[in-house]
Amino acid sequence: MADFKGKNIIVTGGSRGIGLNIAQAFAQAGANVAICATNESSLAVAAETLQPFGGKVYTQVVNVANPADCDDFVTKTVQAFGSLDVLVNNAGITKDNLTVRMNEADWDAVIDVNLKGTFFMSKAALKVMFKKRTGNIVNISSVVGEMGNAGQANYVASKAGIIGLTKTFAKEFGSRQVRVNAVTPGFVQTAMTDALPEDVKTKALDSIALKRFATAQDIAKAVLFLASEDASYITGHVLAVNGGLYM
Repeated sequence: MADFKGKNIIVTGGSRGIGLNIAQAFAQAGANVAICATNESSLAVAAETLQPFGGKVYTQVVNVANPADCDDFVTKTVQAFGSLDVLVNNAGITKDNLTVRMNEADWDAVIDVNLKGTFFMSKAALKVMFKKRTGNIVNISSVVGEMGNAGQANYVASKAGIIGLTKTFAKEFGSRQVRVNAVTPGFVQTAMTDALPEDVKTKALDSIALKRFATAQDIAKAVLFLASEDASYITGHVLAVNGGLYM
């Protein structure tokens, strides 16, 4: 595992699921980790899982769709840790429906959190990274942002947009030595996928070359790689972690 001892990391949506596993992986690698979410009690529980690794932990309730919240979170993280090295834009929501039934509020909510949130958090982090002339942003997109998915027009648009942002950010920020990459997970084993009917799971697994769902740890390992010095000449890259679901 890469060494992040003394590095300062932000993970948005870090209180559960993939985000929490990413935060835990960084903490285990020696980093100071700041996480945000919209639920204070879930953040408190998550913080307890990060503290045993020995680094500093900071939590804050943040609405990433609000640029003032993003600026405040970065400012207070830097106050707590001294600086910022890595931002992982993981926060995301779904409000699924077929296009003909999807209302404007559900469209806006998903775009605001997933896409605008990535934009606002990155802008906030850049104020620190540009001054240092070094930094790293890893955006969590999705395989559906590459291949599309019925019933998820808002989510797919947001995740495809994140891929576009990643490549644009990489071109804009490279001269300041800020690298920007994305990870596109496929099916990930969660409580939600565990609850799927067996026939649905079987059909999904049939479409995956490796014949298993990803674990959240699989995604976390990819994020740590992109954030590490092992990937020091990689920017603007979209790393597919989908088990061969989409090639």
